[in-house]
Amino acid sequence: MEAKMRCLIAGGVFLMAVTASVQSSSDFRFPADSEIRRIISERIENRKQRVGIVVGLVGPEGRRIVARGHSGKDSPRFVDANTVFEIGSVTKIFTAMLLADMTQRSEAELADPIAKHLPEEMVVPQRGGKEITLADLATHTSGLPRIPDNFSPAADPVNIYADYSIEQLYQFLSNHQLTRDIGAQWAYSNLGYALLAQALTWRAGADYETLVRNRIFTPLGMKSTAIILSPEMKARLAAGHNLASEAVPNWDLTTFAGAGGLRSTANDLLTFLEMALGIKQTPLAPALDATLAVRRPTGMHSEWGLGWGIMKSGEDEMIWHNGVTGGYTSFIGFLMKEKVGVVVLSNTSAAGVENVGYHLLNPEIPLSPPPKQHIAMAIDPCLYDGYVGRYHWQEDFILTVTREGDHLFVQATGYEKVEFFPEGERDFFSKGVDAQITFEVDDGGRAESLVLHLDGQRMPASRISE
Repeated sequence: MEAKMRCLIAGGVFLMAVTASVQSSSDFRFPADSEIRRIISERIENRKQRVGIVVGLVGPEGRRIVARGHSGKDSPRFVDANTVFEIGSVTKIFTAMLLADMTQRSEAELADPIAKHLPEEMVVPQRGGKEITLADLATHTSGLPRIPDNFSPAADPVNIYADYSIEQLYQFLSNHQLTRDIGAQWAYSNLGYALLAQALTWRAGADYETLVRNRIFTPLGMKSTAIILSPEMKARLAAGHNLASEAVPNWDLTTFAGAGGLRSTANDLLTFLEMALGIKQTPLAPALDATLAVRRPTGMHSEWGLGWGIMKSGEDEMIWHNGVTGGYTSFIGFLMKEKVGVVVLSNTSAAGVENVGYHLLNPEIPLSPPPKQHIAMAIDPCLYDGYVGRYHWQEDFILTVTREGDHLFVQATGYEKVEFFPEGERDFFSKGVDAQITFEVDDGGRAESLVLHLDGQRMPASRISE
């Protein structure tokens, strides 16, 4: 659940990480390769957070690659610029580019209701007389939850999206009632991007991979970005690893392909950044400009474009997205005025990749310190009875705490349960990621609330039921 939990709350966690002012000096310089190698080596060798990391840098002077580690925990093959990784939610920037490209071709309009581009029998929820538009989906302001409530990873807790069908998506939408006004509030939604991709592919009459390949990857020369890998790409695929650095299967996102299904390389993503920065000219530049022209406030001192997070500060903007899957993490970001960009890819689902990317684009954003070491201790398991219950953090994010014998488990909405270990009578930690829980109890030992500490963020949640 740890990696999936970070996916679930990605917008809030990572937006808060970039509130430092973006540097905007005309003599911008990336650190030397030796310094970047030191940073990623420290994460692999000292923190044991990673198996392999590839950093790609691009600017007017060209591109650079700094890589460290292996394509698998027991593999002798080193990662490099052409190693293939799952890129998770970085996929969303390409789905947004498809939308922008289709508007440039007059095949769709941002203000189109999504029902216009879906089968007639499809029922799309409305609220207050308003319909969800393509722009609402692309900017995470549709009012839809992060994941559908009929989504369950129980069939395959490792490959959690594999069995979720388009029929289940349609069933959810037909029965769902929106709890937020459309366009009124930013809330990160994997569901919204899955639905956006479905609408675009239905309008174009092609499956998602064919559409994104023909419209974006082929024109840009991105030959190593795909969902279904050729035998040659499979040979370059890094094995994914979980938070304990154990090898895990790749994710299969069918219905959710447009939200997180792509695999790519540092070289291919740097090619995309060269287009985004205007270093290389391409007919897709107007579509990229359109993804940055639409802005919706997030409520966290940042904005959201079509697919991109945008941090405005000083004379420049940091434009970025990150991705997390069961075995990989990724970051892509750039400074438009400085014409510099960064890609960071890892074949482990632990935190930290996005922090490296932020720091390389803006040294004022400090590198995250090593996580605190937590040691499990023995306490009376009867104390757990006072903690069992459901705790509400946000509208569609519930933490369910259960006891099984002498063990305490926490389960986030829609994801598998994970054991938390005591380091005090009220303080617990996960062994897989930098996540801890502190229970706030009354005089009788019954928890009235808890605080989830995840990747440096403090998130209080109140008990809502037993």
